[in-house]
Amino acid sequence: MKRPEIKKKNTAIPSKSLSRRTFVTGAAAGAALLAVPGARARYRPQAAPQTLRGNVFDLQVGYTPVNFTGRERTAVTVNGALPGPVLRWREGETVTLNVTNKLAHDTSIHWHGMILPSDMDGVPGLSFNGIRPGETFTYRFPVRQSGTYWYHSHSDFQEQQGLYGSIVIDPADADPVTSDRDHVVFLSDWSDESPHDIYAKLKKEGHYYNRRRRTAGDLWNEIREKGVARTWNDRKMWNEMRMSDRDISDVTGYTYTFLMNGQTPDANWTALFRQGEKVRLRFINGSAMSIFDIRIPGLKMTVVASDGQNIEPVSVDEFRIGVAETYDVIVEPDGDSAYTLFAQTIDRSGYARGTLTPDPAMGAAVPDMDHAPVLTHRDMGMGAMSGMGSMDHSRHGAMKNMGDMDHSQHGDMSNMEDTDHSRHSGTGSTPAYTLHGGRPELGGMQGVWYTGNLGHAGHGSDSPIAHLPSEYGYGVDMRSQMPTSGLHDPGIGLRDHKQRYGRRVLTYADIRNLTPTIDRREPTRELQLHLTGNMERYMWSMDGIKFNDAEPLMLKYGERIRITLVNDTMMTHPIHLHGMWSELETGDAEAIPRKHTVLVQPGSKISYLVNVDAYGRWAYHCHLLYHMPGMFREVRVV
Repeated sequence: MKRPEIKKKNTAIPSKSLSRRTFVTGAAAGAALLAVPGARARYRPQAAPQTLRGNVFDLQVGYTPVNFTGRERTAVTVNGALPGPVLRWREGETVTLNVTNKLAHDTSIHWHGMILPSDMDGVPGLSFNGIRPGETFTYRFPVRQSGTYWYHSHSDFQEQQGLYGSIVIDPADADPVTSDRDHVVFLSDWSDESPHDIYAKLKKEGHYYNRRRRTAGDLWNEIREKGVARTWNDRKMWNEMRMSDRDISDVTGYTYTFLMNGQTPDANWTALFRQGEKVRLRFINGSAMSIFDIRIPGLKMTVVASDGQNIEPVSVDEFRIGVAETYDVIVEPDGDSAYTLFAQTIDRSGYARGTLTPDPAMGAAVPDMDHAPVLTHRDMGMGAMSGMGSMDHSRHGAMKNMGDMDHSQHGDMSNMEDTDHSRHSGTGSTPAYTLHGGRPELGGMQGVWYTGNLGHAGHGSDSPIAHLPSEYGYGVDMRSQMPTSGLHDPGIGLRDHKQRYGRRVLTYADIRNLTPTIDRREPTRELQLHLTGNMERYMWSMDGIKFNDAEPLMLKYGERIRITLVNDTMMTHPIHLHGMWSELETGDAEAIPRKHTVLVQPGSKISYLVNVDAYGRWAYHCHLLYHMPGMFREVRVV
């Protein structure tokens, strides 16, 4: 008997005159509008995002009035909906997308995670000039993959204002994942504030939205628990660094309303199922700044796909989804029960939620949020060391004068191209390295490239940590000396959930590709790239160099490289490489999983392989929207 279905409601090359900041600002970016003359009918959240199928799509980017908090504001939307429509494609076909700009300033759409020609990638200033007001740009490319992906603007802060939606691609052959019902669960964050105002506040005070900073009461509680001496040493360390151990998220529930498929927690987005069905939930984190921890109380989740790629099924109770990541899970709910889809933010300042139910009249309890996490020495890049309260943190401390410090601990790095690297000679397990670049004001280098004995593909990097002179300026307030591996770490706020709650949490080490590794070549060189910043000044960069000052990373077509990311900050960063897969090295060379976005835990390192198989200019950046202006590099494949 056929199961009844639930009805759902309703190439140009950039000119040389373009600024290097065009990718994020757009050529004529303006402040968010709070009122738009001649705006169309009021937006009303849909029971589910509209789904568009086929090969040709007409998409209009425009203004739409919205009201999530009791105050009317204006969103930037696709086809008048937030999120935009679900685009349903089929692997092996070619899609044509006509995007018309009805805004007062430039726009763009980036097809996140799609493997496509660089001129179709949708990044103004790199891929094309952007879409001018009143104009239509046609994207056309073959669909070379299947799975769950999404799209969003790469102009100004339009992604924060609502310009995003999901992509579901059906495989050309039989889907290895079987389910009876399929729901997209799109997570996002909304603020009534203009994103420009949010960014301006962060630039003036990086902790502006953190309402969980320590109080006098917290101090007395610590003294009772740890004593005066230990409390003094701990507080002295944090104060010297001008950092807070409760600085988990830059932008929080103080200004954000967290949405599930465009609906607030009170609106309670609802997904239906029938008795005995297997339900596939396609989770997409399309937020600007919010990392979510997802669970469904009373239901086990079987994770079957990560970033659109099928993986060996993993049964978990909870998983973290970074900004821009996607995870598909299978659940088998009981036909007599309703369940809450619960997505709490990493800092526990709020949540998005919905209900999975066999009956729209049946609800489920909303759980309390878990305890708010606190950063530790591990998150400072000091490894698993304990008893650190009395150590000398001068080299980790406030870096306001570091530009003049003695770099003898790193050797004479003023002319590293000609330096004798005999201590990294390539013998044993330690590879040789060279430093590339050529800007004298930045120390004469643009990155550390290791060569020689790099170990085996799939097993990660054993290369020593090397900090460049560019990391010793006012734009960097911390450097990881002993970063831990991010593979087995579920992340800040989740590490004790097995012991505390009995909940198994997904880690990257659990992810194995469903099919054998395709490219088994060893990497010929390794790039060690440091994620850097100064929280007090709200400055973000890579290797201490912000995007405007950075030279492109040059890659050779056909080579296979390893990228090792070292997080020198105490923030969690989702890093996205456009145009090519990031093949995560989990220690199993036989089933290396492919991702488009990699979450890098504070004070940790993680490695992945890149098969350089796409010519052109590509973006490489942190996907936290307000980090992106600085923590961004151009990648050129020649």
